[in-house]
Amino acid sequence: MADTLPGRFLTAEWRDLVMLNYDADPAALRPLVPAGTELDTWGGTTYVSMVGFLFLRTRVLGIPIPFHQDFEEVNLRFYVRRRGPEGWRRGVVFVREIVPRRAIATVARVVYNEQYATLPMRHRIGPFAGGREVEYGWKHRGRWASIRATTRGEPRALVPGSEAEFITEHYWGYAAQRGGGTVEYRVEHPSWRVWDAHTHALEVDAAALYGPAFAASLGAAPRSAFVAEGSPIVVRRGVRV
Repeated sequence: MADTLPGRFLTAEWRDLVMLNYDADPAALRPLVPAGTELDTWGGTTYVSMVGFLFLRTRVLGIPIPFHQDFEEVNLRFYVRRRGPEGWRRGVVFVREIVPRRAIATVARVVYNEQYATLPMRHRIGPFAGGREVEYGWKHRGRWASIRATTRGEPRALVPGSEAEFITEHYWGYAAQRGGGTVEYRVEHPSWRVWDAHTHALEVDAAALYGPAFAASLGAAPRSAFVAEGSPIVVRRGVRV
């Protein structure tokens, strides 16, 4: 199967992923579902996730781009599936992805029509009260927003069929295209170890950044909160489906 996959578009490492997961109204997501896919659920719940992480050692088509190799990303995403030759392909759709580098956002919009925005960003990762703290911030309309979690102890392997596995193990991306149609791309990485967040917080004007449809979900307490170690990743070239 590997020989028939599209070529590599991007390689990098995704590290220290903070994942806050919220109950979402399916009606708010259906207008954003790309053609050929359907909403995916776990345990009868439709999720949206706020995810912050570090992009490291980034290469596009094998080439490291000066000043664009290491940076933060924060995204809001939800989950879909599409029937492939091998069975269901579990995938992610991004409502919006925030990065601090304009060139990265431009390439993603042009190649995949992903919903990238460029904003000032910062992060803090370090020891905290016997564990670790991971925080990502972004500046929108003159105010800093943030996503944060703390951990204690050692990370654990994912349990098959668990909520954490559902959230972390989606190996396809889907993006609706201008004029109709959908681009599908494969994301490859090993299974990640995760911590259940000891504490967590999200500070954001959700209505201003993502639209009023997401204000209620992101204003409530998350159903779960994880921090994933991360790993090297590969993003394959997209194909129209």
